[in-house]
Parts: sequence; structure tokens; C-alpha cells
Amino acid sequence: MARFNQAADLINLDQRFRDIIGVPERVINVNLPVKLDDGTTRVFEGFRVIHSTVMGPSKGGIRFAPFVDLDEVKALAGWMTFKCALVGLPYGGAKGGITLNPKVRSTDELERITRAYTRALKDVFGEDSDIPAPDMGTSFREMAWIFHEYSRIYGYTPGVVTGKPLHLGGSKGRVPATGWGVMVTTMKAIEKLGWDPKQTTCAVQGFGNVGSWAAKLLEDQGIKVVAISDHTGGYFRKGGIDVRDAVKFLKKNGSLDGYGGAERITNEELLTMDVDILVPAAIENVITEANAEEVQARLIVEGANGPVSSTADAILDEKGVLIVPDILANAGGVTVSYFEWVQNRRGHYYSEEEIRDKAAPIMIEAFDRVYETHEAYQCSMRIAAYISAIKRLATGIDLEGNF
Repeated sequence: MARFNQAADLINLDQRFRDIIGVPERVINVNLPVKLDDGTTRVFEGFRVIHSTVMGPSKGGIRFAPFVDLDEVKALAGWMTFKCALVGLPYGGAKGGITLNPKVRSTDELERITRAYTRALKDVFGEDSDIPAPDMGTSFREMAWIFHEYSRIYGYTPGVVTGKPLHLGGSKGRVPATGWGVMVTTMKAIEKLGWDPKQTTCAVQGFGNVGSWAAKLLEDQGIKVVAISDHTGGYFRKGGIDVRDAVKFLKKNGSLDGYGGAERITNEELLTMDVDILVPAAIENVITEANAEEVQARLIVEGANGPVSSTADAILDEKGVLIVPDILANAGGVTVSYFEWVQNRRGHYYSEEEIRDKAAPIMIEAFDRVYETHEAYQCSMRIAAYISAIKRLATGIDLEGNF
């Protein structure tokens, strides 16, 4: 909200729009009694926040994590509204979550929990109303369960959820989509800065789906990825890490712990090391006022949602760091999710090349618009992204009329 208000002040946004955009439309809290493998029953708390449906049905992922709470889900839902508006998709914003640690639950328990969550939200989800997707702690597996459970109730409805397996109507290109969007926006930023990719170094914090794909694709562009990390710690090699080798190690071992292709460092050291580009692609608030002054990267591209705190923004702006904000940098995922939804509704499916050919102009046009706004208002790229999204949302609200 601090960033929203800053952008709204710059464009003198009418109070009516501030009031409507500043709060979620619906907040749903569900309690899910589920029988565990040991025969006991436990009640899990779940959330779904519909932030906005001004631009279309709400869209947003479902997060399984032990720290999920309502405030976090509200913030993530608001980010989805701005993200979809920024890239011009016909979607509003939503987010969901269940407070649990998926790593200590069996596959059968996770399936029962996911199906219970779907039943509890059967009147919320819908291909014309609210469309979930994977997020932290969930994947195509959970989306398949949601699709199947919803279809048991309402009949075959593949468009009710995105991020599904290919065999169940998923889209080619969806797995690398978010990391691909990070790469596209990074290359656009490098172009604006006048850098030579082959003379550019990068550190990627977080080596899950987003971080690993971003690292691979940036490496393909000639950028030297010198550091990577996951929850077990970081790894550094001055001459550049062989990203594909690290991915093979990760797939075989389940984490980067013990990776021998680079020197061991801490996650904290990775965030403040001397590189040109930093891609935080793990969780929110890893760069705060406590470490922002130590950040040496001149370009930050946010693969994760909210990795830079609002209090750190001012410090980084003062240092002259260019930040490609999350609602732009990681919008490749929701853009390809949109094409999955379109394919499901049409019953016609695209090749991966067609998907990227359709998604690339959307990401590039959004970046150019944000950069132009950044220059016109002499503000950060983040505030410029919010201005662009707010203007689209305000126009949508205005066209709806008085209701």
C-alpha cells in the first residue's frame, strides 16, 4: 500500500479509485478437516482472497507453506491485480494458500487436503470467475487434483485452473515461463543500460523453478552466472557456474547441498556480492533496510514476489540501482497461464514456439511502457509499473460506471 499510495500521489489519483483498488473485493477463510495417514483428523486453515475482478475473472496461485497467513495472501492478491493490469491481461487478481508444511505431508495427505480445499471453494473457483494456479509449495500435481475435483462436481472444466500437466490440458512453455520472463526483462534492462551481456555477471538467489530457469536462460544469452543458492546455502565460482550441471545435481539430490562445482557461500553473501545483476527468485523481503546499503549489484530483477522491502527501495534508489519490479519481471508466468486458459476454452493448442512468439510482445511492450513512465515521471521502475497498472485499473473502474 505504501508503494500504491506513492504512485497514486504522483498521478493525483481520485479518492474513489484509491478506495476501490486499495481493498480486496472478497476474503474467504476456510477450515479443512482432513484425515491423516495415521488415522487422526487435523483441521487445516485455508485462504482465498479475490482482490479485484475489474479487468476480468480473478487470477492467482495457491501457496502451501507453514508461514501462510491472511495478510500475506492479501498482499499477494493485490500484486496479482497490478501484475495482470500491467501486462494487459483480461484478468483481475487473487491468491490462495493453506497453512501447512508440504515437506512433512505424504502425497496422499496433500491430495486429500487439496481436494478438500477445492470442495470448500467450489462456488468461488470457475473459468469465468476465479482461476487458480501453482505457487510456492504447489505444482502441476496439485493443479491436476483441483481440476479433477472441480470437474467431478461441475463436469469437465479444464479452464478452471492453469499450470496443469500437459496431458490434462496444460500449456507447452508453462514450466519455464516465469524464468523466461525474468530473462526477457533482464535483457531489455541491459539494452537500456547499454551493457554487453558477455561482459556482465549475475547472481541468482533461489534455485527453484523460477531461479533455475532464469539462470539457464541468462547463461544462454552470454551472461556469466557466478553465484546461485537455495535454502541450503549459496555457491560461487568467479569464472561462472555451469548452470545445467547445477540443475542436474539439484534434480538428483533434491537440493544444492554438497554441490562441488563451486565454492560454498552463504545466502547473505550472495545478496551483497560484487556482480552486475542480482536476481532474487526465492521469497519476499530478502533485501531490507538491514542489508540494502551493502548490495553491490547495479541491476536487480525480481523473480520472486516482493523480495525487496518497501523500506529498502529508497536506499537502493539513492544508490542508483535499477530495479525491474516483480509485477513486471515475473509476469511471464501469468502471461503463459493466460494462453493455457485460452487454449482450454478454444480446444486448440499451440507449440512452445507459438507460445513464446505470443508472449514476448506482451512482456516487451509492458517493459517499454514502464521504462517510458519511469523517465516521464522521474520515478523508480517500481513506481512506474504501479502507475501504469493503476491507470489501466482506474480506466476499467470508470468505464463500469456508478454502481
